[in-house]
Amino acid sequence: MSGGPKRRPTSFDVAERAGVSQPTVSRALSGSPAIAEATRRKVIEAAEALGYFVDERAARLRRGSTGTLAVVVICREGDSASSINPFAYALLGSVCVAASERGFETLVSFQARPEDFFGHYQEQGRADGLVVIGTTTNAAAWEHFRALEDEGRKVVYWGSPYDELDWVRSDNRAAGRLAVEHLLAQGYKRPCFLGALNTPQVQFTERYEGYAEGMRAAGLEPCLAPTVNAASREEEGRRAARRLIERGMIEQGDVDAVFAACDAMALGAIEAFASADLSVPQAVGVMGFDDLVAGRFSRPPLTTLAPDPAEAGAALVEAVLDDYTANARRRVPVKLIARGSSMRA
Repeated sequence: MSGGPKRRPTSFDVAERAGVSQPTVSRALSGSPAIAEATRRKVIEAAEALGYFVDERAARLRRGSTGTLAVVVICREGDSASSINPFAYALLGSVCVAASERGFETLVSFQARPEDFFGHYQEQGRADGLVVIGTTTNAAAWEHFRALEDEGRKVVYWGSPYDELDWVRSDNRAAGRLAVEHLLAQGYKRPCFLGALNTPQVQFTERYEGYAEGMRAAGLEPCLAPTVNAASREEEGRRAARRLIERGMIEQGDVDAVFAACDAMALGAIEAFASADLSVPQAVGVMGFDDLVAGRFSRPPLTTLAPDPAEAGAALVEAVLDDYTANARRRVPVKLIARGSSMRA
């Protein structure tokens, strides 16, 4: 009978089997050019025969790297994982892929409650850097990470409400201008921005500013359909669209299209217009931002603007792992995805 659990082989066992010294095993398995190729093959064969694996984490730590990138996803307190903006999941996946392509593993944490907040991965030697993404509605979480800022920390943020933090963002102003150009090209005369300004959601304000620039460039006055806090972004969009309807702005022609600050608001607006028997895109055009999967299957499918999640993820990884200061505060280009909700021309 076995006398207990089988002992794991060590580098000394490999050295004995290969007929070399233990330091030679270490150098051979770490890829040292000082080791002859024939010796390296002999060491590798001995290691495989014994089932010996190099402790990569220990090896990386000896080289001054953990080989790990930490990612924190900030959620809204009280929400379930299924309530997180799907774009955040797409971005998370892209960060993991980009890190993997650089030979890094990712350590992912979803944080919503103050008792869960944690960002000292680099200080504890658990990661080489930190990427923080997520909702700006969790003010306490952003205050926590803002307070951690210190010299030498390698941290980059997506969705930060604070300009002084090192961020990567969509080119939101360009998105606003693109939205106006698209809607005017489709024959709409009075597109209106649907969203809230002067909130922690800096991205929304930037999209409005780009929209306003586009309107003025076309000789038109900007229009704002303000949203107020609600249980969801969809409800915010529904309420703002209902106010436009109730005030007769659609019927009178004061507004004939809306560019919503995000897809969720746009989808809520489409529901409100449908409930009022206003056809989209004939009576009113609708477009959003994010390219949520739900928008591809709405009726009609939602026109949207969005950055490429893969490019955004790669930009975040580059910012935190490469020349940190040079890559921080970078804009990711956006593209127009035209679908039925705005295609009137």
